Amino acid sequence: MSVRTPAAVDHPGLTTAAPGPGSAAEVARALAALRENVGRAFLGKPEVVRLAVVALLADGHLLLEDVPGVGKTLLAKALARSLDGRFSRVQFTPDLLPGDLIGVTVYREKAGTFEFQPGPLFAEVVLADEINRATPRTQSALLEAMSERQVTADGVTRPLGPPFLVVATQNPHEFEGTFPLPESQLDRFLLRVRPGYPDRDTERAILTQHRAGEPAEGLQPVVTAAAVSALQARVREVRVDPAIADYVLDLVEASRSHPDLALGASTRAALGLYRAAQAHALTDGRDYAVPDDVKALAEPVLAHRLVARGWSGGGHPDAGPVVREVLEKVKVPS
Repeated sequence: MSVRTPAAVDHPGLTTAAPGPGSAAEVARALAALRENVGRAFLGKPEVVRLAVVALLADGHLLLEDVPGVGKTLLAKALARSLDGRFSRVQFTPDLLPGDLIGVTVYREKAGTFEFQPGPLFAEVVLADEINRATPRTQSALLEAMSERQVTADGVTRPLGPPFLVVATQNPHEFEGTFPLPESQLDRFLLRVRPGYPDRDTERAILTQHRAGEPAEGLQPVVTAAAVSALQARVREVRVDPAIADYVLDLVEASRSHPDLALGASTRAALGLYRAAQAHALTDGRDYAVPDDVKALAEPVLAHRLVARGWSGGGHPDAGPVVREVLEKVKVPS
């Protein structure tokens, strides 16, 4: 595992002295700079980059699920290096213990005192690589951090962030030696994103880009932690018409009564879809949400939280087709 604390840099509207973007123009510049910076390393997938930024702005967590070698770790590193904050990467393995994440208390013999040594969770962005390789005990320690933004060690509760973003990766097709994430933990991830393979032209550009080394290593921060917190507050100010809120609830209720599902979307899922739609609107330069924001986020927010009937372990089946079917059936507000 590694921890990085980059030096602060100035960016228009995003200096360390300022609390964060104020005007609509400053917000637009900040978001454009963030997406452009991540896109320099993660090529050819602007919508995937946008979803990663949505997770950050909505104060949620991001699960990147796909086959090995499509850039999941690269995307997480590029997003983390675009922020002026601490970045930790943890390689999850079966022998990883909760203390390896939270930290440990050590005894200083010379001083005669006990001192807490923070673990990698004490960072603004935490990359949990191959999260499903850790045991349920370790996953439960991460669960508290994700849901409560705090950790407890030796009876003392310590806050995390703000901001605090967990970006986890996993391979959906590898089951040997893994511990599938329980529904309670999947429900803590705001978005599940599958990057997919790049097209041929992008893959050719990737081959050329990597001749000079790891592309994420050359990225510089373009937004401060304070600016991210200000953007997250701005997301909550995005207007959502009652009809759109009802649309969100209609989608959630339709999933609960779908004949192919044993477990529909939770209230937390409804809240996540609501907040993600607000963040999606902000990335589009609007201070109000529209139905298309909800439609664009429905599958990334809901699919990983649903459980199909007859599921008997060995990995969660893809519920994406069910979400798309629900989107077709539920009436869109005009």
